[in-house]
Amino acid sequence: MANNTTMLNRKSHWPNDVGIIAMEVYFPAQYVDQRDLEVSDGVSTGKYTIGLGQSKMGFCTDREDINSLCLTVVQRLMERNQLSYNTIGRLEVGTETIIDKSKSVKTVLMQLFKKSGNSDLEGVDTLNACFGGTSALFNSINWIESSSWDGRYAMVVTGDIAVYAKGNARPTGGGGALAMLIGENAPLIFERGHRGIHMEHVYDFFKPNLESEYPVVDGKLSVQCYLGALDKCYKCYSDKVKKSCLKEAISLDHFDFMCFHTPYCKLVQKSVARLIFNDFLQDLNPDTNDGSRYAGLSEYRGVNLEDTFHNKDIEKACMKCSKEQFETKTKSSLLIANNVGNMYTPSLYGGLASVLASTSLADLVNKRIGLFSYGSGLAAAMFSIKVTSDASDGSKLYTLKTSLDDLQDRLNNRTCVSAEEFTTLMDHRERTHHLCNYTPEGSINDLCPGTYYLSQVDHMHRRQYQRKPLVDFEQIPSPLNDAALLASPPAKKPVRNHIKNAMLETDNQIAIK
Repeated sequence: MANNTTMLNRKSHWPNDVGIIAMEVYFPAQYVDQRDLEVSDGVSTGKYTIGLGQSKMGFCTDREDINSLCLTVVQRLMERNQLSYNTIGRLEVGTETIIDKSKSVKTVLMQLFKKSGNSDLEGVDTLNACFGGTSALFNSINWIESSSWDGRYAMVVTGDIAVYAKGNARPTGGGGALAMLIGENAPLIFERGHRGIHMEHVYDFFKPNLESEYPVVDGKLSVQCYLGALDKCYKCYSDKVKKSCLKEAISLDHFDFMCFHTPYCKLVQKSVARLIFNDFLQDLNPDTNDGSRYAGLSEYRGVNLEDTFHNKDIEKACMKCSKEQFETKTKSSLLIANNVGNMYTPSLYGGLASVLASTSLADLVNKRIGLFSYGSGLAAAMFSIKVTSDASDGSKLYTLKTSLDDLQDRLNNRTCVSAEEFTTLMDHRERTHHLCNYTPEGSINDLCPGTYYLSQVDHMHRRQYQRKPLVDFEQIPSPLNDAALLASPPAKKPVRNHIKNAMLETDNQIAIK
């Protein structure tokens, strides 16, 4: 084991303030309203909207798959930040959406780098249910803090399509992708050494049928595993923070914001309550008087945490006394989850993006954001981010924050699809999702500008993609390395207000296969 002197020498050589420099979020251009689904499914009013806490659910037609989602989000991040592909030294994808048991999504994304000549990129795909994106993130942070780092950025790509068979689980679907640019001197800084990890073998959610997109889910066990992992990660994180910061106790007050992996929004509200209950049991002298932090919890003082996963009385009491904490620390993180649904690996980071989009710069500066990541099977982690103090115009925090300010408008501009049409599209996807010699039938017109889409699957299951233009211009295909080049002039106007006209290069319009 390294001695204290060795550890100090190592710390002196670590890059400064490693964290998130830029983010890009992509979600499908169409959604189904959960109220419409309640009527169509013949369930009681509020079962999905109140019981699950969901408002809308985004979904993909047969025009989009995991490759197209990730192509779109990577290209958008590079364009919006006017980055050269040569500045990326590591690219890792976290996903559980498998369309090929050998070829990684990362290798498909390498076509975006071809024109730059940059093929020197570490990383491949990482898989463990919804935890793959977090593992890819940790790997990227570790790379930057290692002797292997060559000074370039790391990019973490998370993406999934969450679809379920008809039944109670289908309203917890969703889909999308999120990319993060990782580097030093970042505006969102990962707190070094503050990670609580929990791993365990369990069958709560898994996908053993390789011919189907649908998972096998034990709903009751899955909730128990999620909350149990939260308990263990919270304790592990707290122990490490107490040891490194010489603190006697850690509570939810340690965090200014708290983001969670979000299978559905109601579970997140219950998770905040669960952390309050952990604090209550750890507090040596808890105040349970009326109006106090732990009001109504006195009778549960001596219980065992592991015996309370399905105790509705404790859950109700904890949700009541944690309501203010949920409103101030976590509710803002549910913007995307409430309107798109469960994106699997991007879910937690969609919560982080939602906090940034929903909070003023003044209220972000110097704040600590806690994050809980969970993937069935299971793998889980709790870690934290510290926001930089520089929020001046043109600062990295200002740039990151303003790049996400249009999230609400983008959500509002999607197309609403009826429950009946949604069911028809899902049935079609079920029949065709892994066919060869197949041309997708979904509408291209409904896709957002700049979206990559699946154009053809040939007789060998090789997939071809094209990109919907950023602006209206005639597509003029021409041969280029057996791919079609969509020749186009530079964008005539910015896609979003902060993008400069000069950012777009012709090579960004290559149709990929």
